[in-house]
Amino acid sequence: MKRRDFFRNSALAAGTALAGPMDLFGKPIVGPRQADRAKNIIFMVSDGMSLGTLTMADELRFRKEGFQSHWMSLYRGGLAKRAVMETASASSLVTDSAAASSSWGGGRRVANGSLNVNADGSFNKPIWQKFKAAGKAVGCVTTVPITHATPAGFCVNSNSRDDQPRIAETYLDLRFDVMMGGGTEFFDGGQRKDKTDLFGKFIERGFDVVRDRDGLLSADPAGIAPLLGVFHGDGLPFALDRDSDPELRRRIPSLAEMTSTALKRLSANSEGFALQVEGGKVDWAAHANDAPALLYDQLAFDDAVAAAIDFADRDGNTLIIITTDHGNANPGLFYGSKADANFDRLQTARHTNHWVLNGITPRSTVAQVIERIEAACGVAIQPEDAGELLKHYRGADEAGLYNPRNLPFRALAGMLERHLSVGWGSMDHSGDFVELAMYGSGSGELMPFVRNFELHDYMLRATGVLTTV
Repeated sequence: MKRRDFFRNSALAAGTALAGPMDLFGKPIVGPRQADRAKNIIFMVSDGMSLGTLTMADELRFRKEGFQSHWMSLYRGGLAKRAVMETASASSLVTDSAAASSSWGGGRRVANGSLNVNADGSFNKPIWQKFKAAGKAVGCVTTVPITHATPAGFCVNSNSRDDQPRIAETYLDLRFDVMMGGGTEFFDGGQRKDKTDLFGKFIERGFDVVRDRDGLLSADPAGIAPLLGVFHGDGLPFALDRDSDPELRRRIPSLAEMTSTALKRLSANSEGFALQVEGGKVDWAAHANDAPALLYDQLAFDDAVAAAIDFADRDGNTLIIITTDHGNANPGLFYGSKADANFDRLQTARHTNHWVLNGITPRSTVAQVIERIEAACGVAIQPEDAGELLKHYRGADEAGLYNPRNLPFRALAGMLERHLSVGWGSMDHSGDFVELAMYGSGSGELMPFVRNFELHDYMLRATGVLTTV
């Protein structure tokens, strides 16, 4: 089979602002042949997933439930094409989520913090706008605010990823077909600084707006109106905390439920669709070195992968891309005489470290701290360790991304490492190469090494859209 080049040399030369050995000498991936084109794309992102996260989640699923993770089953069965992907941004070898998503969304590397905006101020047209212009239905679902960096990178141009109130307004004008996640504060007039009732404006413009799980599951799967679902302030609850709380299960849909509903809605379009699915709180858990949160949110993402695979198998004309934007914290299961038994404690975990620490106050006692941690993950820490945690509540000294209360996540992770055998390299993003898998129509020409921005044109050619927009 003769392969043809996927990218024009001139586009490659212009598309990378951060030069490196692979930028200069790496071979581009190639696009699928006409006969192997896909009608639909499901682009799945486990945000901030280091390889250790994927490994431990697979082991946890097998040891607890008796079957391998759906992602790894694609590898074990030889069903998916696999590559490693370079993740640099235009400004750093270590990307943030905005620049990483923009590399896919706009086809060029941009500086950390920006969304599809080049150094000279020019814009790169986001890929979901291109697919929408070509007649496809488009959408995003996520476990973090729907205005957050990863969905926004496929959708909008913005100088700052933090301008989420404005990004929410932009979604109104773009009229994408399905947008679901958290971020109530960016749509609710009572919480926005400008007091604009964006929920009301979306309804006025003909959107179906749902605010809870019942509303989502009762929405017409073949509805022609665009669907906005915003289910929680900030990010959605971590999957483990949601599953352990009947009220949260009643109110908040799972990522798999959002994915299945989005697929039903989008697949009604005769011209096909493009959907991004993000497990965004995998990244937040990694920033917090929160092993229970990390692994159960990764498993929730894996359940969404299963929903996508099931759809693609029935449809026969869908390309699934499964990857991450960057590593984070480089967690791993580390050797010790009790490593297996320690790791198996996670099978009965009921709550995350986030739940533990947010329930401690300066008035909590040592005994109450010990009791709360044991209730969450079956680990009984020593009284002196509980005392150390309490010191942070009387004079917090640890800042961290997505940790506005400066809670002692690192300290708790270090204490639990002795009991769970899960260790951490940092509390921030890494520059590691990451996993990239493709399954279904259009996957056959994936090369073993990919630079993140190359996926933009791959998706356009996989669907035959590149020549029409």
